[in-house]
Amino acid sequence: MSAKILIVDDEANTLASLSRAFRLAGHEAVVCDNAARALELAQSQPFDLILSDVVMPKRDGLALLEDLKNAEVAAPVVMMSGQAHIEMAVRATRLGALDFLEKPLSTEKLLVTLDNAVKLTRLEVENRDLRTRIGKHTMVWTGETMRRVMAQIERVAASETRVCIYGETGTGKELVARTLHEKSQRAGSPFVTLNCAAVPAELIESELFGHEKGSFTGAAQRHNGKFEQAHRGTLFLDEIGDMPIAMQAKLLRVLEEGEFERIGADKPTKVDVRVVVATHRDLEQLVESGGFRRDLYHRVVVFPLTLPPLRDRCEDLPSLVDHFARQVSAQNGWKPAPFSAAAIESLKEYGWPGNIRELRNVVERLLLLAGSQVEADDVRAALPAAKGGEKTRVSAEGSSDGPLASRVLAFERETVLAELQRHGRHVTQTAKALGLERSHLYKKCQQLGIDLQNLPERE
Repeated sequence: MSAKILIVDDEANTLASLSRAFRLAGHEAVVCDNAARALELAQSQPFDLILSDVVMPKRDGLALLEDLKNAEVAAPVVMMSGQAHIEMAVRATRLGALDFLEKPLSTEKLLVTLDNAVKLTRLEVENRDLRTRIGKHTMVWTGETMRRVMAQIERVAASETRVCIYGETGTGKELVARTLHEKSQRAGSPFVTLNCAAVPAELIESELFGHEKGSFTGAAQRHNGKFEQAHRGTLFLDEIGDMPIAMQAKLLRVLEEGEFERIGADKPTKVDVRVVVATHRDLEQLVESGGFRRDLYHRVVVFPLTLPPLRDRCEDLPSLVDHFARQVSAQNGWKPAPFSAAAIESLKEYGWPGNIRELRNVVERLLLLAGSQVEADDVRAALPAAKGGEKTRVSAEGSSDGPLASRVLAFERETVLAELQRHGRHVTQTAKALGLERSHLYKKCQQLGIDLQNLPERE
């Protein structure tokens, strides 16, 4: 893979010869003849390597190295000098230089150094990524429903196509986004996530694009945003439907132009990022109601991919239970307890409003409380609304038997479905008819197991 190198030297001949050598090897070279300009370039665009001379007028290479460190520039730095001595090399190493080369430089040595620097940087990224993933879910499935979804993932992963992942909360949208990344040509580069619903509106621009030191009150240092962190990798924007409308216009510009401006910066920064988005909301309905830009909708929903809720893929439940039981036991140092066939059937009878995320929590609770084997009675006692063996699952037809709480859920589900059908599945009008806020109706639908993407037909 080609790399992008910043070369800093006050000698024009050195800049010309080094840049030519890198370009002949298939890399991109940017040249600069002073430390001040080099710092500006390193802060305005990402580089895979910075190669700097030590002896330069005004501000030397060691001072530049210190400036780069203080500015939190992530690119590795290699120093070079024709007047090298041990003390200079030691100081450069202590300041964070990856290597110290003595002039005159051989092209072969330069290319080996570049290759090592790029490999080291990518290894560090992979290690950080692995550390964040330890103990987390992997894609687990056995049934036909998820087989079709996985076939879609395989088909689109290797491309640069933008994917929009639809699904209820807890269905594993981030796992799918990560799988798309790992099966793509960007797998060796960063996978960065941002939950648009979890970041306050006034901070989301800084989170996405970063900011310069002193650009606003509290900006004590320069901050690289998610787009810059994800350069050459994948940026996953979860709950894109909750992004403020003002930010949607700025996101659209990045998707169209491939560049953005940090808050407080006077020059744009170019990035190469694949954007994958996800939402539990109906983006088409949001477009109609004015809550989501139509032009952005057409940019991000190029390949829609819908994840089924857990209640629609019960054939996967035994495998998921086994996976979570092994995972939780390993994390806590427990001896794995098997689940009886009756326990699995009891789990299948539950509606799982929290989907796979809720299943994992229930499995952990059962392993903590059960004996040598998890039985059906343990399951009925552990499920949130099913203590004492009460059946709580609301069926797809909206009927339920059992105690009052179960019948109330069934009645609510039937009522909401009826209003959605009466208003042509228009969420805003349905919410108004029921006296609810749109957000409250979305939450109520999740609780009742109503998939707004695939509403059942009524006779």
